[in-house]
Amino acid sequence: MSRAPPRRADGDGESIFRIPPNYYLHVLDYNTNVTRVVTGPLTYVRQDNEKVILGPEKMIMVPPRHYCIVENPVMRDDKGNVMTDKSGEIKLYHADLEVRLAQDPFPLYPGEGLKGGVTTLRVVQANTALRLRATLDFVDEEQSKKRVAGDEWLFEGPGTYIPKKEVEIEETIRATVIKPNQALKLRARRETDDRGGHFRVTGEEWLVKKIGAYLPVANEEVVEIVDAYVLTEKVALHMRSTRTFEDDKGVTRKNGEEWLIRMEDTEAHIPGVYEEVVGVVDITTLTSRQYCVILDPVGENGKPQLGQRKLVKGEKSFFLEPGERLEKGIQNMYILGEDEGLILRALEIFQDAEAEVLRRPGDRWMIRGPAEYVPCVEVEVVSRRKAIPLDENEGIYVRNIKTGKVRAVCGQTYMMDQDEEMWSKELPPGVEGLLSEHRDPLANRGDKPTAPTTKRDKTKVVAYRVPHNACVQIYDYKEKRARVIFGPDLVMLGPDEQFTQLSLSGGKPKKPNVIKSLCLLLGPDFCTDVIVIETADHARLQLQLAYNWRFEVEDKADPVEAANLFSVPDFVGDACKAIASRIRGNVAGVQFDDFHKNSAKIIRSSVFGLDANMKVREKFNFPQNQLVITSIDIQSVEPVDQRTKDSLQKSVQLAIEITTNSQEAAAKHEAERVEQEARGRLERQKITDESEAEKSRRELLELQAQSAAVESTGQAKAEAQSRAESARIEGEASVEQARLKAQASNIEHESELNRLTQEREADAKWVKEQNELEITKARDMAAIETDKFKNMVGAIGSDTIRAIAVSGPEMQVKLLQSLGLKSTLITDGTNPINLFNTAQGLVGGAPALHAPEDA
Repeated sequence: MSRAPPRRADGDGESIFRIPPNYYLHVLDYNTNVTRVVTGPLTYVRQDNEKVILGPEKMIMVPPRHYCIVENPVMRDDKGNVMTDKSGEIKLYHADLEVRLAQDPFPLYPGEGLKGGVTTLRVVQANTALRLRATLDFVDEEQSKKRVAGDEWLFEGPGTYIPKKEVEIEETIRATVIKPNQALKLRARRETDDRGGHFRVTGEEWLVKKIGAYLPVANEEVVEIVDAYVLTEKVALHMRSTRTFEDDKGVTRKNGEEWLIRMEDTEAHIPGVYEEVVGVVDITTLTSRQYCVILDPVGENGKPQLGQRKLVKGEKSFFLEPGERLEKGIQNMYILGEDEGLILRALEIFQDAEAEVLRRPGDRWMIRGPAEYVPCVEVEVVSRRKAIPLDENEGIYVRNIKTGKVRAVCGQTYMMDQDEEMWSKELPPGVEGLLSEHRDPLANRGDKPTAPTTKRDKTKVVAYRVPHNACVQIYDYKEKRARVIFGPDLVMLGPDEQFTQLSLSGGKPKKPNVIKSLCLLLGPDFCTDVIVIETADHARLQLQLAYNWRFEVEDKADPVEAANLFSVPDFVGDACKAIASRIRGNVAGVQFDDFHKNSAKIIRSSVFGLDANMKVREKFNFPQNQLVITSIDIQSVEPVDQRTKDSLQKSVQLAIEITTNSQEAAAKHEAERVEQEARGRLERQKITDESEAEKSRRELLELQAQSAAVESTGQAKAEAQSRAESARIEGEASVEQARLKAQASNIEHESELNRLTQEREADAKWVKEQNELEITKARDMAAIETDKFKNMVGAIGSDTIRAIAVSGPEMQVKLLQSLGLKSTLITDGTNPINLFNTAQGLVGGAPALHAPEDA
């Protein structure tokens, strides 16, 4: 049990110091001015010329596998004694350190100090090392080597590191495990020899590929772990040299050189320190229907041929060498059908072996199917042509790129050759809109034009379906002539033909350029117009008229007659103006009253005119374009002047009022008559309803009396029946209750009897089984004991048992025989002696020795 340190006292106040074991004091002698150490156990009496300057202090205890560092250690002689000078002062190694390991407790002498306390020795595990650096020059006795300040080396485990004052621990280094397909890249921090004995200069890098744990030496540093690239038949490694070096196969690689490493070279490649992995190159595989063109291919000397092209046909697999690239990637072979062809162009001069023709740069030619074609490097595929099947009502525009001639091809399957191309026909925007509507614009007369719904293919022949009873004019700008086509028919424009667009008047009153159309309807049709006229008495009227019209064409095959139809650009506006002028001129000489009474006759006669018999003609002809007006309908006549309009409205209102009053009087008289008839019928009906009500009231009173009688009788009867039924139910319930109680009591007794019977039977059965078990157990134990004794006897044998039985007497006889006694008797006088046995023994001649048990 350790003792607690005594209380520290002032050196000048106390004179007696009790120093326990393993404690010490520092005492200063004023006479000599020297400090000495006093160690316990001791009771120290301080002198007057002394002073305790430290303590009691516990001694430094360094247990096993520990150490401590002492600053300014004392000097010791060869025998280990502390050295002092002539004045008795202890000599110290000033500014020095001393490492002390496990030893007996020791005190710190004056001037000594403990640096860092007691520390556990560092255990260096296997595959671990400490990198040490020398701070002073010293001789390493363990390795018998002189160390210079700044040297670095390793202390490799497993082991326990004993610190030295001249050595500092820089770091702990752990071994790096190198797995299969891995390498460790190292760099020399200074000139050194690696573990393989190779001299390395500062900054040099190298690889260690040996599988296992690698512990770098002091002047080596681990850069990284380099994993190997596993190569397969479908993968290659693209490498680049960072400086000129010689690879593992002895090939000298120049700085910046690039090469491929395939599976044939190695299955797994670890890049060297002067190798850079540019990327992983996948294999390029071509089927039997594929090809590719390689740009800047690598030649036989291994150098890229810049500007060259190389054709590779399938079926083949290869890797692209560094610097090579594919033009347009992997391309499929051109497989041409019977209706297909290829337009080709020569890029450079070459001899076409198939056609046996010398091709010059820029030459164009065409090959037709069925065929399989792979273009060579001197040939460029311009386009792929396919035959265009055309119906009788379909066509395309084709332009010859050499002559510039454009023609339309219709109604056949046509494939353009190498000197032809599709030509786009442009149409005016208005015509484009009308064609895209796919309907007659006159069907929505007066409406705003709609936007095109579909986009026309400009390379196809423009086709227009002329509706029935209509015609279309087409002008050929190359031939300088026009043609008119009557419907129903299909119009197909040539390359130089254009539609004649009609711009007709529309609306009410008529406005020019409202209706746009490609076709001219021949009628019969109608149009509506609003005109303003003035009578002779200056009454201004607004008329809304409807005209029926048609075009009369006698011979549609006559081009002159057909061209007359389009001689008037706006036949609707011209016809309406002509009719309005005739009406205004005729009405100007007629009074308002006459015009109001005979407006239809006046207007028709002014438009159609009168024949020789003073009858109105049936039609009005326009000989310029063969337009015929067949009839006129007056839809409305309204005064323009407000006063005239008000007067006419007043007269109309007065006539309406007179008519209304007369009708109102007649209706009032008829209503009064009907009211009198209805009142009489109402009075008669009222009297009849009152008599019927009195009859119903009498029947009601009779029924109420009968109901009251029945109600009183029924109530008394019901009460009597209910009381009787209640008594009967109570009696039956009492009887049933008594019967149920008896039945319940019987059930309870029977169940209790059954329970007791079963309980007794269970007890008897349990006792019986217990007795049987005891009997069986006793029988089995007896059999076991019998068998045991029998087995013991059988094992020992009868001879052995007999020998055991007679061994005591025989030994006694032998003992007496050895003493020379024939017979003896020893007794203490307290135990009786069997003289019969004794005599028998004496007679038998066998000596016997009898002694009491407690003798």
